[in-house]
Amino acid sequence: MSMHPKNIPDIPQQTVEVARASFPKGNIYMLIRDSLGSIFDSEAFVDLFPTKGQPAYAPGAEAR
Repeated sequence: MSMHPKNIPDIPQQTVEVARASFPKGNIYMLIRDSLGSIFDSEAFVDLFPTKGQPAYAPGAEAR
């Protein structure tokens, strides 16, 4: 498998603080994330990636 799935990391605390300061009443996107958490995990997408070739980043993962 050329994709190495990883769990989605927690939102950094500073990002949480900025988001809550920017939207004191919240917004639909924050509500969805707070209510549902991570909807998909990388394992659901493994079959979409080739088994040979350059390793691929998991969907939604930031490139490092």
